[in-house]
Amino acid sequence: MDSDEIRNVDGEATLAEVLRLPMALLYKHSSRCGTSLRAMLEVECFARAEAEIPVYGIDVIRQRRISGEAAERLGVRHQTPQVILIRHGRPAWHASHSYITAKALSAATAEQVSD
Repeated sequence: MDSDEIRNVDGEATLAEVLRLPMALLYKHSSRCGTSLRAMLEVECFARAEAEIPVYGIDVIRQRRISGEAAERLGVRHQTPQVILIRHGRPAWHASHSYITAKALSAATAEQVSD
């Protein structure tokens, strides 16, 4: 995934690292999907505005195995595009397709921070 704002989940070790963080956003992306491209722009906008929350990405075409591992470990049914807000290793919120907006991501993280 070519983005300065989104770190690549390149294997199980990186996924385990993400799950150990107090809070992180995981973005699942398909390079073959126009909806994913629009969602990636929203995720990048969020990442620039909320730099204190690490954002990680999985390219579901090139990283099918790790994408499946993430879905299994988090217990969130796979969709593309999809964002999962992870708090202490568990899904706190998730959205897919047109529901992925910078505004929705900011609201979801603000709600988690205030809890």
